[in-house]
Amino acid sequence: MELFPPFPLDTWYDTKQTLHRFEQIVGKTRLRHSPRRNHWWHVPFHLTGTGITSRPMGMVDGNPVFTVDFDFVRHQLVASNIDGARVSFPLQGNSVASFYLRFQSALDSLGVDGSIPEAHPFDLPDAGRPFVEDHEHAVYVPEHATRYWQILSQVNLVLEEFSSGFSGKTSPVHHFWHTFDLAVTRFSPHPVPQPREAGELIREAYSREVVSFGFWFGDDNIPEPCFYSYTAPEPRGLTERQLAPTTAEWVDSGHGHLALLRYADARKAPDPQATVLEFLESAYRAGAELAGWDIDALACPGGITDPYRARH
Repeated sequence: MELFPPFPLDTWYDTKQTLHRFEQIVGKTRLRHSPRRNHWWHVPFHLTGTGITSRPMGMVDGNPVFTVDFDFVRHQLVASNIDGARVSFPLQGNSVASFYLRFQSALDSLGVDGSIPEAHPFDLPDAGRPFVEDHEHAVYVPEHATRYWQILSQVNLVLEEFSSGFSGKTSPVHHFWHTFDLAVTRFSPHPVPQPREAGELIREAYSREVVSFGFWFGDDNIPEPCFYSYTAPEPRGLTERQLAPTTAEWVDSGHGHLALLRYADARKAPDPQATVLEFLESAYRAGAELAGWDIDALACPGGITDPYRARH
């Protein structure tokens, strides 16, 4: 299969809107029924050979151990428990409302209390509408869902390769259902006191200096897929640093600046994989050097940092 096949946002916008809400329903279940980890690492999905998974959850909350998987090859939602019981239903043909009700029924049949305290979208335009009342989002084109998973799988491995160059504290590569992006984050040892008014989510996620990297499929603000990076707290002079390749740029996000490499530009490069790795490393160095990280001490021998240093 072609690396980074074309996937303009407008070709699958309606499927993305529906699938995003399907994933938020399962993601909120994961949030409730899994042990809390630092920086919210217990919340995201991980890639599988046919889709994405919630990973096993339950037990600590009185429920049996259970797992929920999206299968984007057979186009099913699959819920199973540790006793071997399994329930599935098609993803196609559901509105958000019917998906929510069928999902609850599936969990009930497995002996799982799958109730969600805040059963409505998070940080989406219809955040005030309960899932059970959403009959608007009901488009699911199987070919688009498969392509979404295939691209996630490719980018996942590029981010894993990039992670090999760092010996410090780093997150797993994971798929956040609230923002619908694939991300990995590097942490410095330096704590960052967050004000209480920042809220629980921000205080925990950004309790240390970070340089974060990822990929998303586009949204209403940037309507095309992109690779990105940001540094938090953002050091002074960040946007004056040169990014690689030359098609990468700094973009004002409204809350700081993103280093951005458009997916289309990466695709056109002679070696797309090397181009993305070069972009990620240049964004890392831009943020980490200005923040005073000891980059040499944090580098893994044999990781991608070594060839980058040789070229630059």
